[in-house]
Amino acid sequence: MMKPERKRRLLIVLGVVVGVATAVGLVTYAMRQNINYFFTPTEIAEGKAPVDRPVNTGGLVVKGSVQRDPNSLKVQFQLTDTEHTVNVSYEGILPDLFREGQGIIGVGKVQADGSIVASQILAKHDETYMSPEVAAAIKTAEERAKARLREGRTL
Repeated sequence: MMKPERKRRLLIVLGVVVGVATAVGLVTYAMRQNINYFFTPTEIAEGKAPVDRPVNTGGLVVKGSVQRDPNSLKVQFQLTDTEHTVNVSYEGILPDLFREGQGIIGVGKVQADGSIVASQILAKHDETYMSPEVAAAIKTAEERAKARLREGRTL
């Protein structure tokens, strides 16, 4: 039989453990709702990105793909990692450094058709900088293309 003081200590320890576990679970759940994962255009084209959830994507703005609506702030363009291309639509003021052929990161939701409706566009901050995620995505896509060429397949 357990002594009353020992029983009280055990209940206190169990209460603390349950309280900490509940707090960790609630924090994890809240953070999961606010996490934006980075997906390359290739991963989006392959269906790896969740549909209708906030994601980050990055790549190069395809030259000649930027289409601006003359009556609003709507703009559509294509984003590529040199392997696959995704369509991006955005309504708002673009960063001053947004240009065709330059690296950007778009924050938005992937649609069922694989396009992205961006809520924010982030451009590089100078002529030589490219975000590490975008640089890695382009490097990976180029390595895949080179491997396919070595195997005798065409792009």
